[in-house]
Amino acid sequence: MMSLPTTTDVVLVDTVQLTANVGVDCWGRTREQPVSITVYLHLKPSFLDVSGQSDNVTDSIHYGHLTKTISALSGSYTNVRVLVNEVTQKAFALAGENAEAVRVVVGMKKMILLAEDFEVEVITPSGQDSSHQAAKVAVKGLVMPVLIGVNPPERLAKQRVITNITFYEKSGMHQVDYPAIIKQISEEIENTAYLTLEKFVLEIVRSACIASDAIEAVTTRSQKPSALSFAHSSGVEITRYHNAFR
Repeated sequence: MMSLPTTTDVVLVDTVQLTANVGVDCWGRTREQPVSITVYLHLKPSFLDVSGQSDNVTDSIHYGHLTKTISALSGSYTNVRVLVNEVTQKAFALAGENAEAVRVVVGMKKMILLAEDFEVEVITPSGQDSSHQAAKVAVKGLVMPVLIGVNPPERLAKQRVITNITFYEKSGMHQVDYPAIIKQISEEIENTAYLTLEKFVLEIVRSACIASDAIEAVTTRSQKPSALSFAHSSGVEITRYHNAFR
């Protein structure tokens, strides 16, 4: 049964574009790269009722001010978590006691070679340090040529498989080299053939889970765009915890 949504009051700024140095890019070079930042202010219950009734922006959180604050960020950061922490602090400073939590999503399209995007998401409750919160890290649209399928034509040539991998980190401060993990997974896949997407996806989940002790769980979804004539794709999604492979 589908559950009903909970009552929420959220002000958000979606995909603010800027450039920043957050470590090495997909070519291993330390330099500025395109960065997108999305911020969600999770406000106290019914906080937006006042502005919803008065129709006055001064009774809410001014998302224009939030956008300007984020857009002004620049310079170098040791890693993406340092950038997330700065954005979180500025969001809390703007929202004040009205915010129960801040959710920050940072996207870096130039971080992973052959991937469409790389995102780091952190939710920080009020009064806590974002650097100690668990992170969700997503590698989106990773394209790999794979020899896969049970039909005779599929055994003759590699086909495109599009994969999304989501890593769920444990709470605390971690340094996980995700470009290295994806490179290792890609190299393992490159020299292997599969009959089913199920085997393909489970192998990726296993490799991703055991790649670091900081990783609590992994979700992988892979799709074959060429598999079906009258559907966008066929696909398989698997989620496993780290301890499933001990």
